[in-house]
Amino acid sequence: MIGNDIVDLALARKESNWKRNRFLDKIFTKNEQQIILNDVNPEIMVWNLWSRKEAAYKIYNRETGIRGFFPLQLECSFENVTMGTVYIKKKIYFTQSKIKNDSIYTISVVEKEYFKKIIRIDTAEEILKKNGIPFIIDFETKTDKPVSITHHGRFWKGITLMD
Repeated sequence: MIGNDIVDLALARKESNWKRNRFLDKIFTKNEQQIILNDVNPEIMVWNLWSRKEAAYKIYNRETGIRGFFPLQLECSFENVTMGTVYIKKKIYFTQSKIKNDSIYTISVVEKEYFKKIIRIDTAEEILKKNGIPFIIDFETKTDKPVSITHHGRFWKGITLMD
């Protein structure tokens, strides 16, 4: 299983005031808030952790069928700027983030070795949905192949796992 998320930092700055009263309390646990507030660039850390939660949520949703907005149930354990884990209800997801000047992009997987099996798909690929969950038809086997897609502002990313 895989999940991904991207944050367009220019759009996030324009649409979301993370410093407003109680914003952090609604999205981040006390431990995560400490990570944010102790970071040299708290704004980037906000969107880094948010992106990790969103990418992990996509896997959780696929595994459980549970949909909803419950960011406080997903807790990030911060290893470093690019690597970490997200926990929710005894489930663990591994995350890898790439931070650029204009975006933060995170991939989440259920097994660390899956990071080596990620394949990017492009917008020309025909993406279908079943119960709101995206997939493609594998060209060779003619079977459904799970994908994860994300878009925000100027950015779109799609991924799947090679067999």
